[in-house]
Amino acid sequence: MAELESSLARAVVCVPARNEADTLPRLLRSLDRQKGVPDGARLRVIVVANNCTDSTVETLKALSTRSEMVHIELRVLEVTIPSEQAHVGTARRRALDAGADWLDRDGVKNGVLLSTDADAIAPENWVISNLRALQTAELVGGRLVINSDLATEDPRLNQIHAEIERYWYAVRQLEEVLDPPFHDPAPRHGDHVAASLSLGADLYRRVGGLPTLPCGEDNALVSRVRWFGGRVRHCPDVWISVSDRGVGRVIGGMATEMIRRSRVADGREAYLLPDANHWRTLIQRRQKLAQCFDDPVRMVPALKAFGLSQDDVASLDLVECPNAIALVERVEAAIGEGIPPAVLVPLELALANLEEMLAELRSLSDPRMS
Repeated sequence: MAELESSLARAVVCVPARNEADTLPRLLRSLDRQKGVPDGARLRVIVVANNCTDSTVETLKALSTRSEMVHIELRVLEVTIPSEQAHVGTARRRALDAGADWLDRDGVKNGVLLSTDADAIAPENWVISNLRALQTAELVGGRLVINSDLATEDPRLNQIHAEIERYWYAVRQLEEVLDPPFHDPAPRHGDHVAASLSLGADLYRRVGGLPTLPCGEDNALVSRVRWFGGRVRHCPDVWISVSDRGVGRVIGGMATEMIRRSRVADGREAYLLPDANHWRTLIQRRQKLAQCFDDPVRMVPALKAFGLSQDDVASLDLVECPNAIALVERVEAAIGEGIPPAVLVPLELALANLEEMLAELRSLSDPRMS
């Protein structure tokens, strides 16, 4: 049974691509090297080449006609998207929809959609690690590992990468101390973006598919999964290499973040992040919201105590609310996080404050540390 669950025959990798002739061959070669159950299955890969003006389509056709790719079945969907809709949300939606249709036509049961980007490089266990992680979750996010294409690396930029990673690790540690998620146990990372997302094709359709947003479409899909009570797993075994290129396809995407970090490394701006109190307040509020689900009789009065109106409560659809994960997601969709706006402080101070708070909380819970 475990072998069937991990068979690459269940999966389709869905990739939007616009003018990616230089990067796509690397991704496809990495997908062709995927490890899996030796059942002769080929990994399905679909690329939506949208509004391309370079040789993306010709490059893909050449790869698919040569014997170079022997372990993947590649399909290329060439589309022209109207300018007002020509953004990554539309292209990725088309790729995921086409992947789900492909699995349906082939009669695949329990099919899985995997999202990635054209400039990513997948390790050999990326697909099988996603399939295994999905056995205890509804959606799996992969950790992003920055792959530098620079001939000479900038030590200051590497230091910023490391400090940002430490900051988000400390946020997750704070959650471990205050309210550890049972469905996403440590060790875990914190990434769930389109460069590495996986979920069942049936669930994808049930939640309404990927929202066609020009930016943040991946986080919106994660929110939809949580709205339906889905468990989101950040398994440490699931990771993917992503480019640090400073020219991207999305305002607010990875390239925008890399440009921001470069400016910080050059001393042109500060890298500001929420302070420790913001995360402690948010984690504790979400914990109390989740506890409302445990007492159906008092749920509505308890929710109103959080500031929800009668109309807000009605929008939660409590009759069909399956679990505490869904309840928290629905409340925040209705009224937001419900806490004061975060105080943004420089990265070094934010990290120091988080680590100081962690040490204090741990000392209170363990007298031996006093």
